[in-house]
Amino acid sequence: MKRITALRSRNGIPAIASAVTLTAACLLSGAADPGRKAPSCPTAPSDSFWHAPVDKLPVHPNSGRYVASIGSAEPLHPDFGSGLVEGRPFGIPITVSDTVVPESEVSLDYPEESDTSGYRIPTDARIENGPASDGDRHVVVWDKALCKSYELFDAKRQGGDTWHAGSGAIFDLRSNALRPDGWTSADAAGLAILPGLARYDEAAGGRIDHAIRITVPRSDQSYVWPARHQAGSAADSSLPPMGLRLRLKSTVDTSGLAPQAKAVADALKKYGAIVADNGSPWYITGEENPGWDNAQLDGLKDLKGSDFEAVDASGLQQSPDSGAAAPQ
Repeated sequence: MKRITALRSRNGIPAIASAVTLTAACLLSGAADPGRKAPSCPTAPSDSFWHAPVDKLPVHPNSGRYVASIGSAEPLHPDFGSGLVEGRPFGIPITVSDTVVPESEVSLDYPEESDTSGYRIPTDARIENGPASDGDRHVVVWDKALCKSYELFDAKRQGGDTWHAGSGAIFDLRSNALRPDGWTSADAAGLAILPGLARYDEAAGGRIDHAIRITVPRSDQSYVWPARHQAGSAADSSLPPMGLRLRLKSTVDTSGLAPQAKAVADALKKYGAIVADNGSPWYITGEENPGWDNAQLDGLKDLKGSDFEAVDASGLQQSPDSGAAAPQ
């Protein structure tokens, strides 16, 4: 589903909207032979901020103002599912690559804050909301062979292995290294998209063990760890900064939700949501997948902004340039 048009960042760049032990095989370099089968590869290290529980962390002193600015009465909205909405798929598709494919040529509108080479995008890579989309047009490739995520914003295939995009980023999924300070990614906050997507296989298994990407209508001209970039509409301390952690209150009863919705809601209680882009209020992001039951996910729409609170997650930070979370 198309989100609100993104706002401009301070740099003039548009705001763009399985915790397992790594095996030795996943430590192989990018020089692997084409056709090599993929090793085990999670979407983030087990000690990443994505996997850090926040259910016991203190409420942020500005929680009330942040929630009010996003919309206390606005419903939670799962911006993902199965089938079509207005004739288009919705959610962000994850293209999984199990073998090493040739390097792609990617030209970029904003190369100064993007990774300019090293993308390996399969020929069947899918674009968010379909090839005719006029939205954010994210492309996310989970390269399990090299344990990387290739992520593009406003991606357009030019033919063959050639693409054009607004911005792009490559993430080593074995590493907690963050992007250079002040850099965007394929998302306004400068974070990876893949680890923050609610995935069908997780929900089907009854447990999502990471924070979920969320959008807000307006953000402050600031960012907090682990975000690396801001896309604020104003210098306003009542607006949430990029990287803010929000969580579903522990007092909210999720027992009556259908299984898929309950897995998402329980993740929002334990791991929370991370403000990653400007867009519609309380839109959480998941993968486009035919396995989702939209009727189940619709139960999440009974939750509203006042069911959430902002979290002071500063105690999780060990280093400003690392996404590794301090043990709790």
